[in-house]
Amino acid sequence: MNKYILTLLSLIFFTGTSLGQEKEITYLGEPSFKPGEELSYKLKYGFFTAAEAVIRVGESDKKFEGKPAYHIVADAKTAGTFDFFYKVRNRYETYVDEKTLEPYFYTENRKEASYRHTDNVTFDHNTGKITAAKGVYPFKAPTFDFLSAYYFARSIDISNIKVGDKFKLYYFLEDGIHSMEITYSGKEKMDCSVGTFNCLKFNPTIIPGRVFRKSSKLYLWITDDKNRIPVKAHVELIVGSITMDLTGAKNLKFPLNPLKK
Repeated sequence: MNKYILTLLSLIFFTGTSLGQEKEITYLGEPSFKPGEELSYKLKYGFFTAAEAVIRVGESDKKFEGKPAYHIVADAKTAGTFDFFYKVRNRYETYVDEKTLEPYFYTENRKEASYRHTDNVTFDHNTGKITAAKGVYPFKAPTFDFLSAYYFARSIDISNIKVGDKFKLYYFLEDGIHSMEITYSGKEKMDCSVGTFNCLKFNPTIIPGRVFRKSSKLYLWITDDKNRIPVKAHVELIVGSITMDLTGAKNLKFPLNPLKK
């Protein structure tokens, strides 16, 4: 079970970004975040803390095609007894255009017990090609890595979204371009370690297999404000379930206002 924890973390981040080509997207024209933002999360398997993750946004000294870029870094690691039996230390980085939020360059360095994996991925939006360690992949629709997709989706207009609306996002992961469909499920209040918030609830489609049952559900709750921060996620497994919880939020572009109890 331990080796799937960080994979599930990545999957949960993808669900926050699954607004895509099946419904027209209107970019708000500016990011919903600013350099210096830092978000912290914990993943719990039952009552046990299984993993932790921190995502940071910074300005980059590097320019791509002569344009400035944001540098976004996510560090994820196992915790507690999970760290003893199956130590994971993963880092994911992406450079995105400051105006469009489309990715230029993505890299990952994964250390999972004895397993090691690195990859450097270049997105050429002029030629419509992604170059990675395992080959070159043409793309037509807007395509992201999971970090850039997460931040892009936080900055699109969903003011007219309706319950039951379905969306699709295209993303590159390791050896190909994939898509994920998600359904908007409505608004709910949700508790997390930072407080209680009015949230938008989403339900992405997941594929049953060694981790998920056919009946497994994955839900994600995002703050219903200008920040659009995922505060909670819950996914059912073949055995038990995993919950993601927002434990910290610093240097946000807009005030984060938890509901009064």
